[in-house]
Amino acid sequence: MAPIPIMINGLPGNVASVIARHLAGDFHVHLLPHSLTGPEIDADQTEIGDLPVELIHPDQREARMAALIRQYGRFISVDYTHPTAVNANAAFYCRHHLPFVMGTTGGDREALVREVAASDTCAVIAPNMAKQIVGFQAMMDYAASTFPGLFSGYTLSVEESHQAGKADTSGTARAVVKSFNGMGVVFSPEDIVKERDPVIQREKWGIPDAYLSGHGWHTYRLTSPDKTVVFEFRHNVNGRDIYAGGTLDAICFLKKQVDAGEKGKVFTMIDVLKG
Repeated sequence: MAPIPIMINGLPGNVASVIARHLAGDFHVHLLPHSLTGPEIDADQTEIGDLPVELIHPDQREARMAALIRQYGRFISVDYTHPTAVNANAAFYCRHHLPFVMGTTGGDREALVREVAASDTCAVIAPNMAKQIVGFQAMMDYAASTFPGLFSGYTLSVEESHQAGKADTSGTARAVVKSFNGMGVVFSPEDIVKERDPVIQREKWGIPDAYLSGHGWHTYRLTSPDKTVVFEFRHNVNGRDIYAGGTLDAICFLKKQVDAGEKGKVFTMIDVLKG
């Protein structure tokens, strides 16, 4: 099977760079030496290992994308950009008939799904590409649908910590909160405690210095009405390597859907795991 041509967008951002470095040497994919970047980036080029990568600025993207499609054909776009760019990027991919993997969190997620459904392409959209964490989310979803009201009356607290550069509240935390709501807990995602201060992360949370610039720690604590029972769920990720494997699986899954003629469909990481 020929390698799948992919463009990783969001370089030279930290997450996009980690994903690109992991996938650059994988035989399943062919990393194109181009990346859509944000208006705040001054550079015109970055490097992934020994590979020079062109950085395509917003005012260049329409013309450059048309040329790249002529050069490479239809490829898969992998989006690790910025929450403010999610919906505009999705519209751009759909307009150019490019299937995409959306690893960026934030944006209007319902509008994102509608955009793809109205197009002739398809996408994998997930707030978290780490397979094990996605499996945890699936277990929570199963509990919510199978045991509604399981935690009725319980009080929920949610704390999440990410690197200072992460602008939005954790999409994973929001998804898990939705499941707990399905189990009878009354809790608004707006009440999630979001930590971005590296001093507090080091001194209060105990996050190692090496990972202050890239981590995702989450704690969900359920307390009974009389405070005699406490349940706690926690998943702590240091670094970003865990997301590369899930991204690769999503790319391969999406390529199969495209080859099967699927159009206007949104898939999740649950679909990827089952597939």
